[in-house]
Parts: sequence; structure tokens; C-alpha cells
Amino acid sequence: MNKQDAKHLNKSKKVIMNKLLLSLSIASLSTAVFAGSGTQWSYSGKKGPDNWAQLSADYYACNGKSQSPVNLTGFIETDLTPIEFDYLAGGNEVLNNGHTIQVNYQAGSGIKLDGKTFELKQFHFHAPSENHIKGESFPLEAHYVHAASDGELAVVAVMFREGAKNEVLQKAWKGMPKKAGEKIGLYENIQAANLLPDNKDYYRFTGSLTTPPCSEGVRWHVLKDSLEASKEQIDLFTHTLGHDNNRPIQSLNDREVLE
Repeated sequence: MNKQDAKHLNKSKKVIMNKLLLSLSIASLSTAVFAGSGTQWSYSGKKGPDNWAQLSADYYACNGKSQSPVNLTGFIETDLTPIEFDYLAGGNEVLNNGHTIQVNYQAGSGIKLDGKTFELKQFHFHAPSENHIKGESFPLEAHYVHAASDGELAVVAVMFREGAKNEVLQKAWKGMPKKAGEKIGLYENIQAANLLPDNKDYYRFTGSLTTPPCSEGVRWHVLKDSLEASKEQIDLFTHTLGHDNNRPIQSLNDREVLE
């Protein structure tokens, strides 16, 4: 094999590997993974967060140095580019995957960051919140998960405080499946833009998925302003899952949190 052939072979291998990583990353975000299928993991006990990296070779990143969630503190002020939201009414089904309640989104919606487009794949919830802001935990946190064409991932996180009933959230809650692995289609598509605060200023850091395989290199954007959800809505979410679903805070190590 001459050098040119070897070069083309290495390039082909690299393309195949990038496509595989993209497929795995998006699959981990948007498919029905629930207890009883594949490698099982949980939020407590022997299969809890402290042991995720030992459950499967695919979960090695769970012991990484750039993991999420984090306590957002020690901010560095900078001129962050505004997030350009382009969300259509595309939330068309609600999934209970045993670890969260997830609203799957139709293609065509997304965000633009630094000139790069990320498509909205789904949004899901954690109670109590996974990320903390200046040491404060919130009763509920939503994660809007996006993927670029090259496989890079971006998450927008929104905190919820206990307060008035959230009518947009209620649309998803009405279709909330009670059993793990169950998925229910919605008669009326949910508009994710209506589950965002008016002020979209944010904190930014580089982190990971907060569930196995804990892939790193994820762009995180935690909005500074929060929304409200009623105690009944928050309790229904936790009761349906049967457990809290927040990964413990991870060390920031040498990462910067920009605002």
C-alpha cells in the first residue's frame, strides 16, 4: 500500500468513526432507553452515579474531568453571543424512559450559536435540579438538547421555581406516560419557545451529558431567569418516576463559567 492509499484509508476510517460517534451521541439523547434494555443504570445503589463508569466500557467518560452538572459560581464576565432561538411547535410525543419524562421534537427547530446551527432533538426534566446556581438548587430543571450536523451537542437549561401552575408544562404532563418505555403522542404539538423565560441571558460552560454514557464536549447554556411550576406539577413528575433523577454535582476542575 502506497502513502496515498494509506492516506485515503485513514481518512475513510476517520469519517466512519465521526459518523459512528454522531450516531451514538444522538441516540443517547433521543431514543427510548429504559430499565430492562441494554446496560441498566440508576440514580442510587450499586448502579447509581458513583458506579456508572464501572457498569459498561461505554460509560468510561463518567469518570472524566469535564462532567455535568456543576455548581455555577466564580463567573468570568465576557461578551457572550446571544442564543438565536428558532423553535416551531414541534413537541409531538411524550416518553417515559424510566429515567425522565422527555418530549420528543419534530425536525425543523433549533438554535444558532456563534454562527453554528444546532437542531432541537428533545427536552426533558430533572427533579430536583441537577445544576446549581451560586449554590442554590431548584425543584425542577428542563434540558433542551440540540445536535449540530457534525455531532457537537448543545444544551439549554431552564430552572423552575415552585409557584403558579405552568399551563405549557401542563400540556406535556397531560400526556405523561406512567410506565417506563411508554410513549404517548400529543394531539396538540408543544411550542418549546413558550417554556423559556423572556430574558435569555445565560451562563456558559463546557460539560457532558448528565446520564450515561456521560459524553464530554457538550456546550452548556444555563439561563439566568427561571420559570414557575406548581407544587402539584413537580410532585406529579417525581411520583411518576418514583425517584429523584438528579446526578450529583461534579467538580468544575479547571473549567471556566462565563456570563
